[in-house]
Amino acid sequence: MSLVKQVIFIALIGAAALAGYAAFDTWFNVGRSGEEARAARGPEAIAVEVARAKAETIERSFDAVGSTRARRSVEIVPLASGRITELFFEAGQKVEAGAPLLTLDDDIEAADVKEAEAKLREAELALERARSLHQSNTVTAATVETLTAARVTGEAELERARRRFADRTVRAPFSGIAGLRRIDLGARADDQTVITTLDDLSSVEVEFALPETAFGEIKSGMPIFARSAAFPDKIFSGEIIAIDSRIDPASRAFKVRASIPNEDFVLPAGMFMTLSVVLDRRIGVMVPEEAVMVEGDGAYLFVADGETARRRSVDLGQRQKGAVEISKGLKDGEAVIVRGVQRLRDRSQIRIVEDADDGKAAANADGIG
Repeated sequence: MSLVKQVIFIALIGAAALAGYAAFDTWFNVGRSGEEARAARGPEAIAVEVARAKAETIERSFDAVGSTRARRSVEIVPLASGRITELFFEAGQKVEAGAPLLTLDDDIEAADVKEAEAKLREAELALERARSLHQSNTVTAATVETLTAARVTGEAELERARRRFADRTVRAPFSGIAGLRRIDLGARADDQTVITTLDDLSSVEVEFALPETAFGEIKSGMPIFARSAAFPDKIFSGEIIAIDSRIDPASRAFKVRASIPNEDFVLPAGMFMTLSVVLDRRIGVMVPEEAVMVEGDGAYLFVADGETARRRSVDLGQRQKGAVEISKGLKDGEAVIVRGVQRLRDRSQIRIVEDADDGKAAANADGIG
């Protein structure tokens, strides 16, 4: 290589080195200036979501399951045998106490009543004549006594005839809802034939079991709340009416019976229900469960104090429905951080992107951990 070419080559290498150094120096100074600017601004604020601590009613309760049963329930059977001549009810019909449900053929029984009435009338007239004649000593006192006994016998026979006639009509023993017909018009029935069922559903009873640990706390009159899958949006209220005196040695549980008003008759007998027995109520400060962090034997949360997160140790109480009670360390209305908690330290700078109680959306809440 000639001397000229060597000089040119060395010059090019030098120029490239100078250009690289200039570029590196520019990048380094820009980076330092950015870092210095960030350092001057302080640490970056952490995006968080907050919710307000609320004073709410807290219930201490036991949960159980059971099935409804009618307040009163019977199978309707005739007291006599015969052919059914009339049916007065339909399935699901509400009937009043004493209302006729069916009648059996009653021609013979009606005739027996007339015969008994006639015999009684005859005995009464004979007694009247005998008493009149006894005053004139025409008949003896013994005759009067005999006729008196005959009249009493006639009254008894008439009563029996009327009772047999009344038994030909089957009546509702109490007000309730009639079940399905189990026999048809014209069929023969006897005192073993079930005609239908009758349920008093003005209130329903639910029997359920509770653990023996609750035995000392359960009292008659305590409120209960029940739900059914058939009515998912409705809560039925009732109260305890009876407590068993024994604890099952196998299950270590005891039976409890509750009554639920059912004026609109929406609850049938036999429906499965979930129940909650309320032991007591009190007011406590509640926060969402996700706001609470557990560390060792203690717990803490972060409270939003303006743009600063303050770590605060708290005592926990009862949990219910996604929330936890703060029994010590927090006041009603304070803002607790529910999202972004994992990145926080005490006195961290924060930027609130959603307040659940103010209803602000978190659509742009980038960076929330």
